[in-house]
Amino acid sequence: KHRALTTTVHRATRVSTGERMINQSAFSAWALENGIQVGGIKIDSLGPSSGLGLVSTQTIPANKVLINVPSSMSLSVQTPRDYNREASDLCSNRDIYNSLPWYGQLSLQLNALDQNILTMGGGGDQKTAKPWMDVLPRKFSTPIHFTDEELEELQYPFLVTAVNKQKKQWFESYATLSSNLNNNMALSYEDFQWGCECARSRAFSGSFSGSAFNVKPYAFTLLLITAYVGLGLGSLDQAANGAAIVVCGNILKDFVFPKLLFKDTQTYVICPYIDMANHVGLGASGNVAFEYFSDGYSLASNQAGVAAEEVFISYGSRSNDQLLQYYGFVEENNPFDVYLLPPIREWDIEALETAIGRTVSSGRLLKLERAGLLGNTDNSDTEVFREDASNKGGGVVVSRQDGVDPAVMQALRALISTDEEWEGAGEAIGNFSVEYSGGEENERLTRLAARTAIELELASKATSLEDDENLIEMKFVEQNENEQLALRFRIEKKRLLRDTISRLQ
Repeated sequence: KHRALTTTVHRATRVSTGERMINQSAFSAWALENGIQVGGIKIDSLGPSSGLGLVSTQTIPANKVLINVPSSMSLSVQTPRDYNREASDLCSNRDIYNSLPWYGQLSLQLNALDQNILTMGGGGDQKTAKPWMDVLPRKFSTPIHFTDEELEELQYPFLVTAVNKQKKQWFESYATLSSNLNNNMALSYEDFQWGCECARSRAFSGSFSGSAFNVKPYAFTLLLITAYVGLGLGSLDQAANGAAIVVCGNILKDFVFPKLLFKDTQTYVICPYIDMANHVGLGASGNVAFEYFSDGYSLASNQAGVAAEEVFISYGSRSNDQLLQYYGFVEENNPFDVYLLPPIREWDIEALETAIGRTVSSGRLLKLERAGLLGNTDNSDTEVFREDASNKGGGVVVSRQDGVDPAVMQALRALISTDEEWEGAGEAIGNFSVEYSGGEENERLTRLAARTAIELELASKATSLEDDENLIEMKFVEQNENEQLALRFRIEKKRLLRDTISRLQ
């Protein structure tokens, strides 16, 4: 029996594929020597532009375990507090280690492995991780490496702000860590950043699930029962009651207590070989799980596949903002993509009034302000970058799946309502939550207002969607890799806005 984990990652940008391909033979031999079981799959590239991934070597049935990695051969951290003594000992101050974000802690471990300060393996059989380190990418094409000019090519202020905050937070984490390292470890900012990017692009996460299956308590209980009954110390029924207590105790320890005591604990894991799996938004052919009985992590097929076909995993509902910022690629027609418009308070209200032929009441604006629907007034770059507060400024979310955020549509119905429509709704913003709740004309003009705001956003770009698509057809004339990524990114964002406009007709 294995426990499913929410896969949240992808391997990093395809850089130095040829050199990594040369090193993968030594890595595969190292994996085999260290108990990593691989069957029906190999590391390969399906073309000059596809990079490295996991490719099937035979027809694969559904639910077949393709890779199994012992826990002792993986790297992991737990949040909010990690109890990895060997890793935390790399830092002279354990509190400093625990103050690092999870990927900063994994960066420290990766760099220690890269410098042969740490080894891998269970028990006394410790092995160097050099063959694994040699197949990890050494360069990334994520926006943290973009120049200011290349960031501007994204034509998306939200991501530019997010990247700048990311730079600030990562450097501050490094500055704190570097002054508290033990003497046997040297770590440059470039090393730390490399480790963070490897961790961000190769780790998967899941809620803390307790320990793996341990046969020793059961074997010891069986021995005691045999002696208890065999020596005539008691009846078989009494022995069975004692055994039941042991079984129940282990079930509580492995399954119940972790959910109660560690419900807020998250585990992040990097597994050699599994970390070579690439991402697809929909239709993933593989799934990562924790194997309770074998104390390891597995990659299993969740659908049948043929030989010479890449096995993909999914790391969840990732927008292109997240995919580009942390993994260095853009997914075409990403079903989970979003666009963040400026908050309503920054919209051109006069342009909306002209489009809908109505005047917005100042009183209605005040109502929206009090309800917190106009967006935050403070989204300065001095804020510490937080991944769980990436929309701190209250930007208007437009998603490929749902269109304009329903809460924003509710706000717009109230904002553009006439006095009669406002009174008909009981002068309450909450009564505008449902489509046509303000009447047919109110709904038509609400859609027109939303459409106008999106059209203004598209018109503000330095290039049109048509310009960008024509540039794509020119095969990236005089563009470097970062500019190509920026071009693909902004095309996807503009297509999302164009499609949303069509839905609002």
